[in-house]
Amino acid sequence: MAEKIRTIFYATSTIFLALAIIIYPDDSLEASIRGLNLWFEIVFPSLLPFFIVAELLLAFGVVRLIGMLLEPLMRPLFNIPGSGGVVLGMGLASGYPSGAKISARLRQEGVLTQTEAERLVSFTNASNPLFIFGAISVGFFHDPKTGLLLASSHYVGAVLVGLCMRYYKYNQRERRPKRQHESSIIKRAWDTLHKERTDEPLGQILGQAVYSSIKTLVVVGGFIVLFSVINKLLFLTGITNQVGALLGNIFSMMGIPDSLSLPFIAGLFEITLGAQMVSQTEHTSLLIQLVFVSAILAFNGFSIQAQVASILSSTDIRFAPYFFARLLHIFFSVWLTIILFKPLYVNRNAFSPYDITVDSEHSEYPSYFWMDLWQWLESYGQWISFSALAIGCIYLYRNIKRA
Repeated sequence: MAEKIRTIFYATSTIFLALAIIIYPDDSLEASIRGLNLWFEIVFPSLLPFFIVAELLLAFGVVRLIGMLLEPLMRPLFNIPGSGGVVLGMGLASGYPSGAKISARLRQEGVLTQTEAERLVSFTNASNPLFIFGAISVGFFHDPKTGLLLASSHYVGAVLVGLCMRYYKYNQRERRPKRQHESSIIKRAWDTLHKERTDEPLGQILGQAVYSSIKTLVVVGGFIVLFSVINKLLFLTGITNQVGALLGNIFSMMGIPDSLSLPFIAGLFEITLGAQMVSQTEHTSLLIQLVFVSAILAFNGFSIQAQVASILSSTDIRFAPYFFARLLHIFFSVWLTIILFKPLYVNRNAFSPYDITVDSEHSEYPSYFWMDLWQWLESYGQWISFSALAIGCIYLYRNIKRA
C-alpha cells in the first residue's frame, strides 16, 4: 500500500510540474536561468578546486596519511577514523555538498564502514565561510558583525551534531584499529602513504580527478536549476501562499512574526533565496532574523539534500541519518544563535572599522575580504567554469576516441 501511495505521489507531482511549466513558461525560464547563473558563476568555480584536490589526496594516499595521524583525535570524539578529519576540514571550508562527496569516495575506497560513513556525512555537510561572511552578512544584512555569529553557531552546531552522532549504532561491532606504540605512528603514516599511492601516470590521475569532479558538479547544477524552478512554480500556483498562511498562524501563536513564513518556506527549498528574503523582512528583530537564517543554513534546503541523496545513491550510505542530523543541527544552531547573540554581536566594539554597517557603496572604509572574494567570484567564476568544462570535455573526448 505504501509503495502504491508513493507511486501515485511521484506521478502526480511530475504531472503537476509539467503542467505548471507549460502554463508559466516565461517564469520557469527565468527561474531556470537564475539557478543556472548561481551554479555557473558561484557554485561551480568555488567547489571544483576542492573536489579535484580531494580526488588527488585520495589518489596519492594523503588521506590515509592524515587519517593515521588524526586517528587518536577523531576516534574518541566522533567514533570515526582519522581520515574523517580531512572530510571535516574540507567540508567546512568548501561547503555543501563536499562533505557528502568526499565521504562517499572514502566509502567506495573502503576507508570507512557504512556506519562510519553515515556518521561522517551527518556533520561534515555545512555552508562555507565565503557564503556566510560574504553573501549573507555583508550582502544581505549589510552588517559584517552578523557573520561571526552565524558562522560560530553554524560550525559549532555541526561539531555538536558529530558528537551526538558518535553514538549512532554505538553497540554495533565494527573494525577497530590495532593499538600500536605511539612512537611509531609517524613511521606507520608514511608507510601507509607509500602503500596507498596509486601507480597510474600523473596525467591520467589529474584527468580522472577533473572529470569525476565535473561530473558531480553537473549533477549538482541540475538540482539547483530544478529546485529553483520548483520554488518559483509553487509560488505562482499559490501553494506557497497557502502553506505560508497556515505556517504564519502557527508562528503567530508562538509570538513569531507571520511575515517570516514565506521566507522560511523559500529557505526550505533554496538557502540563498530564503536567507535573502529573511534579511528583507520588515518589523522583525535582528535576533529573530538571524535565528531563522541559522535554521535555514542548518537544514541545508531540499535542493542540497537532493544533491546529497544523489551522491550517496552510488554507495550503501543511507540518507535517513543525514536527514535526522539536519534536525539536530537546527536545534543546536538556533540555541547557539540566541546564546551567542549578545557576546558576539551586541557586545562587540562598534567603533572598529570592520564592524561598521555597510549601507552604501560610498563607504569610507575599504571593502571586506569576504565581500571582495565574493565579488571576484561573481566576476570571474564563469570563466573558471568555462575553462574547467572545456578541459573535462577534452578528457572525455580522448577517452571515447581511445575506446
